[in-house]
Amino acid sequence: MFSFFSTTHKDACARKQAERQASLDALPPIYSTPLSLTEQKIHALSLSQLVSECKAGEIAPADIMVAYAKKTVAAHAATNCVTDLMFDEALRIPAVANWPHNTDLDAFDSTRDRSLLGVPVSIKDTIDIAGHDTTIGYSRNTNHPMASSSAVVRLLQDAGALVHVKTTVPTGLLGLETGSEVYGRTSNPYKSTHTTGASTGGGAALIACGGSKIEIGTDVAGSVRLPAHFCGIWSLKGSAGRFPTWGNQSSMEGLEGLQLVSSPMAGSLEDLDEFWKRVITAKPWEYDHTCHPIPWRNVDLREDGRKLKWGIMLEGGPVPITPACKRGLSMVATALRKQGHEVVEFIPPDLERGLNIAYQLLFSDGGEQLRSLLSPGEGLNKVASSVLGLLALPKCFKQFLAYFTQKSDPASASLLRIMHTKSVTELRALTAQRESYRAEWHDSWREKGLDFIITVPHPFPAFKHGESEKVNLMTAGFTTIFSLLDYTAGVLPVTFVDKDLDCLPVDFKAPSLVASVAYSAYDADGMHGLPLGVQIVGKRLEEERVLEGMKIVQDALKQQGIVFASQAEVAMKNDL
Repeated sequence: MFSFFSTTHKDACARKQAERQASLDALPPIYSTPLSLTEQKIHALSLSQLVSECKAGEIAPADIMVAYAKKTVAAHAATNCVTDLMFDEALRIPAVANWPHNTDLDAFDSTRDRSLLGVPVSIKDTIDIAGHDTTIGYSRNTNHPMASSSAVVRLLQDAGALVHVKTTVPTGLLGLETGSEVYGRTSNPYKSTHTTGASTGGGAALIACGGSKIEIGTDVAGSVRLPAHFCGIWSLKGSAGRFPTWGNQSSMEGLEGLQLVSSPMAGSLEDLDEFWKRVITAKPWEYDHTCHPIPWRNVDLREDGRKLKWGIMLEGGPVPITPACKRGLSMVATALRKQGHEVVEFIPPDLERGLNIAYQLLFSDGGEQLRSLLSPGEGLNKVASSVLGLLALPKCFKQFLAYFTQKSDPASASLLRIMHTKSVTELRALTAQRESYRAEWHDSWREKGLDFIITVPHPFPAFKHGESEKVNLMTAGFTTIFSLLDYTAGVLPVTFVDKDLDCLPVDFKAPSLVASVAYSAYDADGMHGLPLGVQIVGKRLEEERVLEGMKIVQDALKQQGIVFASQAEVAMKNDL
């Protein structure tokens, strides 16, 4: 019987991959050719320029689609980042189909401003698009096309965006690498031997390769911020309720302790800022009942030459920041100081307690939702398997192990004590603890008079495929903590790993067993040339303010001659 169901799982995966390959094979030959000079010029336009020229009737959406489709096909060949192709479908939506005859008047809906006309937008394979599967990496979800589109997709299509592909995710969305038995493994565009991060890894790879202007991902504990850091792109996770999220599927449906939020990624800060502004101006609360009706608020943080106070956070869990990531963070701190800003060390309130609250809220069901969606014979990535294995152990046995590992491995002992299924009473107590912890952060932030916190998105650059079990989920504390707090957090790329500058000191000694195992995956030589990002954090519902803070950081770096220039497309060609 098991053999029969296992075969069913394998058949579902094979059918889905064959379906995707058939879509690729059916594309006109032109999509496999290099961009023409005209297409290169189109591809170089910013988001606002694309919209302006489309509205003016100077560039056809179909021409934009060809340019980006070519990039998408090349990106997928190099990284395996796409699940569904919708190039022709993207041009058939009412806001686009009658171009150029409706450039002055929206015949389809005169109340909607086509503020994203001609902008290619890719969608993570967790977000519903009518007529397409939303698999979240599970084979049981294949061949079940959605009856309707999510709130954000409907908003995008009404605004004239070209929703042209869906992108890969790990099975169940839990992990540090992107891969599933349904679609295979997604590779980093800078080094095919390394990961993109997770869970919006496919979208990050596509953006880095120039295959989309914007990716709509989701983030519950770093799922857009980690891939943005690993792939050298820009992202902004807002607070819950600011960006349209209704119509997303998850392996943790109903999770309230750390809320999943839709979050965009982009190939430039200018495009990310412009996209956020245009989505909010489109009144997402009219599409999504969970959105707060907060209009876009213009923010000027440089008025009268004002200088800001930045808290630099160096602690994010039991694994210290690697030399490469610390150098990227130091470059930002130095650049800000040279512009006259104040940068002080920020020690967060009892971080271990906060992360333990987060882990318990995330896995309060004992991993049952993740496990229940698996088909017989279907596997999970190493991180997810480890978490489920830990949760499945008898509670008394975990307490026994915790007692004997407390001295040698206190971080793991702490997890052993707390990782078990929670009762309703325990869950309510955890929610109360979360609110008390949020209050401590609020008070600490106010007492120190901070404008922003700067830190790393993750203590490591992108690591090799298959090493996530060494790196482990505890290294995600730098992103998880801000999801617990529901703070706004953006990521921007700064520089690249340098094998000469970022090697470990000869006398380096890991402070714990968890750190020692994680650092066995750190290799400055093998990571040479991979992107390094920083995380800019503001308080709740400060999306406009954090975007302005990101601009200040980027401008400060530019004043020091540091301008991040993506090398993903060059690296991708070298790998092919």
